[in-house]
Amino acid sequence: MLQYVSRRLLQAIPVLLGVSFVVFSMLHLVPGDPVLIMLQGSQATSEQITSLRHQLGLDRPFLVQYGQYLWDLAHGDLGTSYRMRMPVLTLVASQFGSTLQLTLASLLLAVGLGLSLGIVAAYNRDTSVDSISMGISIFGVSVPNYLLALVLILFFSVRLGWFPATGQGGWKRLVLPAVAMGWGYAAIIARLVRQNLVEVWHQDYVLSARAKGLAERAILLRHALKNSLIPTVTIIGLQFGHMMASAVVIETVFARQGIGRLIVQAITAKDFPMVQGLVLFTASSYVLANILVDISYGYLDPRIRYE
Repeated sequence: MLQYVSRRLLQAIPVLLGVSFVVFSMLHLVPGDPVLIMLQGSQATSEQITSLRHQLGLDRPFLVQYGQYLWDLAHGDLGTSYRMRMPVLTLVASQFGSTLQLTLASLLLAVGLGLSLGIVAAYNRDTSVDSISMGISIFGVSVPNYLLALVLILFFSVRLGWFPATGQGGWKRLVLPAVAMGWGYAAIIARLVRQNLVEVWHQDYVLSARAKGLAERAILLRHALKNSLIPTVTIIGLQFGHMMASAVVIETVFARQGIGRLIVQAITAKDFPMVQGLVLFTASSYVLANILVDISYGYLDPRIRYE
């Protein structure tokens, strides 16, 4: 297992290097000068602009800048934010907790609701209960999360006053953002679980368990469900990374702090080190989530071995 994890981590290095190069290149191709943005409204002279550009290393060739970035990265330095004049790693660490809290709450809701709807639909397949469950999932997939967020604020915050509309701190301020971000993912999980359970329902081991006289519910939960979870776990791992990357929409609507809003502010200000650090951090989250998903396969299916 340790050798497998080590090999996967080594395989992730070229991926992260490719991500860093693409982001580094795109930022330098975007029109606009970060030095002029930083000095906007300060009436700086051309000498001051040239001096600051030299201080930040923006007057050096592209490959030299990228090589210096990789050298600093290898030493655990993500750079210093142009806009906030603070280490990028410090800023990311200060905002990561809020985004992780929202992501985990949304993922917990998505998995719980998605599994419940999928199991109920499969157990009552081809009935009205199945149609209602899948109708709920279709609604979740069809409605954009920002629109659902606005509806939740209007109904549960403005009219009923049950939950605060914006801000963070306390579980009540987490409920609406988690529902808004997790509902669509729950719908995907529900449809996948239902489809996989229906497919395995006629497998030999299910027929054998039924021949032994086991109840349908026991067969569904003890035998069919576990063997149909591998595709679902794969989707859950990908959803975690996607939630981390797309939390900016929900964080903006609910006025929450987090790395999503941080990256929007960095892009607006052409804060190169901040954007590069946040994108690399998000890509690393994807890689780590995929490794954890691969490890979980062995626990779900004992036939899978890691070599």
